[in-house]
Amino acid sequence: MSTFPHFGTAAIHVGQEPEQWDMNQVVPPISLSSTYKQDNPGEPKGHDYSRAGNPTRDVLQKNLAALEDAKHCHVYASGLAASMSVINILKTGDHVICSDDVYGGTQRFLRRVSVPNHGLQADFVDLTNISNLEKAIKSNTKMIWFESPSNPLLKVVDIAAVVQTAKTANPEILVVVDNTFMSPYFQRPISLGADIVVHSITKYINGHSDVVMGAVITDNDEIQQHLFFQQLAVGAVPSPFDCFLVNRGLKTLHIRMRAHYENALAIAKYLESNDRIESVLYPALPSHPNHQVHIKQTKGMSGMISFYLKGGLEQSRTFLSSLKVFTLAESLGGYESLAELPAIMTHASVPAEVRKELGISDNLIRISVGIEDLDDLIADLDQALKSAVKV
Repeated sequence: MSTFPHFGTAAIHVGQEPEQWDMNQVVPPISLSSTYKQDNPGEPKGHDYSRAGNPTRDVLQKNLAALEDAKHCHVYASGLAASMSVINILKTGDHVICSDDVYGGTQRFLRRVSVPNHGLQADFVDLTNISNLEKAIKSNTKMIWFESPSNPLLKVVDIAAVVQTAKTANPEILVVVDNTFMSPYFQRPISLGADIVVHSITKYINGHSDVVMGAVITDNDEIQQHLFFQQLAVGAVPSPFDCFLVNRGLKTLHIRMRAHYENALAIAKYLESNDRIESVLYPALPSHPNHQVHIKQTKGMSGMISFYLKGGLEQSRTFLSSLKVFTLAESLGGYESLAELPAIMTHASVPAEVRKELGISDNLIRISVGIEDLDDLIADLDQALKSAVKV
């Protein structure tokens, strides 16, 4: 397993310099003040009001930008607030191309808010085939949005190929990659040409299932000004305490991601050999249809696995309710292992006909493999599979 140079060192030290604080604190303090004294009117020392800026938030943003090897980062009160801040770049009549398989909340925001209320145009396209992208680009296309791997089908999109196709058609098209499933430990889309990276910090970056937050990262100074204005004018910003918690979680990101990968790869191989499973979707497996693209643009894989159980809704319900170490719950990326049924949980907001077309069926299970002992995780899956599927 390889990683980007100096990742662990950057996670622990960038933005954490003790000299920036009055007492040289090694751990950055939580700055709870909502306002700041000014020596003269309109001349604040750094910040004037905590919606626009906060020292604890500054620390986190500087650290996250470094981990993506980028210049700028702005954090928001949730992953969807981060997505909203990016989509707010677009204007009425603009066209956005979104990959057909993305987080249900992203689809819901575009389908039920951006298109009917803000006059955007949106097409949902399978971007694993670049020719589909070439056909979908219009004269008013302003943004391409996708995940790699995707949620929940773990499709892998060739980021560099999307960038080349988009910029050839129109250099002004913004390429946005949701990097939540990978974290910057395994993948850095900006280094592959993407304009913007989005994270649900709630997931791997925080890693402890106790914070809801999102981030947007970019090298583009103009986009950075827009992102700051979204914090200032729209105001969906995280609390200083939540920023402190995420900054704390980041210190073990490199260790956690290695453990997630080791556990998940072993579990994916176990599931692939199990006769109670139809198929396994895990990009690190050679059997994955986009495996070669995945290994070309990443340093490994996270703990996200999807698989098709033999059977239907009844078998899925029995399997999920029989788990004892895995927890039946939405979300992902924490230290604990989770399992869920996308069709009626995380992706229930996706129209039924779209779910059917994509393959988000009643027997598609998504698991987030945590960092518990591997033997216990496999034993738990094994007993639940035997309870659900008779062979």
